[in-house]
Amino acid sequence: MVLNAFSMNCVSHIQQGMWTRADTRQVEFGSLDPWIELAKVAEKGCFDTIFLADVIGLYDNYKGNADTSFREAMQVPVNDPMLLIPAMAAVTEHLGFAFTSSILQAHPFTFARQLSTLDHLTDGRVAWNIVTSYLPNAGSNLGFDGLPGHEERYARADEYLEIIYKLLEGSWADDAVVNDRQRRMYVNPDRVRPINHRGPHYDVAGPHLSAPSLQRTPVLFQAGMSETGREFAAQHAECVFVVGSSRSGPAIAADLHQRALSYGRSDSDLMLIGGVAPIVGGTEAEALEKRDEYEKDLSIEAGLAHISGNIGADLGDIDPAEPLENFRTEGVQGFVKNLLDSAPPGTRTMGDLVRSNLAGAWLVGSAEQVADELQRRFESGLDGFNLTYTVTPGTFVDFVEGVVPILQERGLVQTEYSTGSLRRKLFGSDKLPASHPAAKFRF
Repeated sequence: MVLNAFSMNCVSHIQQGMWTRADTRQVEFGSLDPWIELAKVAEKGCFDTIFLADVIGLYDNYKGNADTSFREAMQVPVNDPMLLIPAMAAVTEHLGFAFTSSILQAHPFTFARQLSTLDHLTDGRVAWNIVTSYLPNAGSNLGFDGLPGHEERYARADEYLEIIYKLLEGSWADDAVVNDRQRRMYVNPDRVRPINHRGPHYDVAGPHLSAPSLQRTPVLFQAGMSETGREFAAQHAECVFVVGSSRSGPAIAADLHQRALSYGRSDSDLMLIGGVAPIVGGTEAEALEKRDEYEKDLSIEAGLAHISGNIGADLGDIDPAEPLENFRTEGVQGFVKNLLDSAPPGTRTMGDLVRSNLAGAWLVGSAEQVADELQRRFESGLDGFNLTYTVTPGTFVDFVEGVVPILQERGLVQTEYSTGSLRRKLFGSDKLPASHPAAKFRF
């Protein structure tokens, strides 16, 4: 069972409003100490990675502006996740680090060197979460005059990946670095070549400026669940962040594995990672009491701003005090209908409903109950979980101290790390397999 501590280099990531509590270190995100603490907690719990989310734009469509996002620190301010990795790697030995970077935000030649540098500095413990961005403000920030269309973004992503593969896999031979002091030859120039890529979006001559790292190409994560996103994941990704209900896991798993097979890849080439926010108590009653306390601090306003950005529609006309039976809207009918249809018994207002939606990923119970549910989902087709915090590092500490020992006792979570790179720990080899599309670009 793969376990990733899911976080973001900002004040408020997923569970909006919790940053106001005294038992969380969210407002300290700009200093190294909380990240070093988190890395040590995650490695103590034998987690596979710390998975860092990111955005490069504002959630600015709620009520027509970004005011709520700023007031509520809803994924703004947000700092670069990549720069945290060397500091966390320095205080750990085995823990991996997956970070998010959009194919829109950096030129592939520059980004390839950043990937190689991080993989060198961490001894091969890096993963890249490939995203194509979804916030219009991100496209405006990067000179695209708004966000390019969905299909265009994925077309760019295909070319971006091809360039990354050519640079990381094909520009330097394995034996290019000879480090021969007697002959005064560090690199054999005959074993390095340019890539001379010319495409619809990029022209890159090469060669790659970094020598090959342990993994060459870091482990590849991806999270798109659209039709195009799934096709992209089946072709390129090694770990897919599956977004959906816990009951939809088997169908999504079957679909993605079938798509991967169509590209000549095997079931073992792809791991499916679900999302969950555990609230662990010594007893079920203690966990439920903790949940009730957390619910009081959830911000409905920030939640609406977050959801508005996610679905690309302004939910600013929703009155949280409106009784459900009176609620009518002409906009975003599908989303609101799903909310209404999923309303738990006793839900009275739209505010109640949004609050329950914010807490929808919470998995609440005793350590044994949480372990039971994770095992059920694991046996239903998921390979692991991104664990979202409600408070940090408290959520992870509770999970490591309560749930991990039970999962280890059941043989579902590693009790110690194997040696080698992150890819070797996950898949048994430092390098991408021959079935991956990157293999055709090798030197």
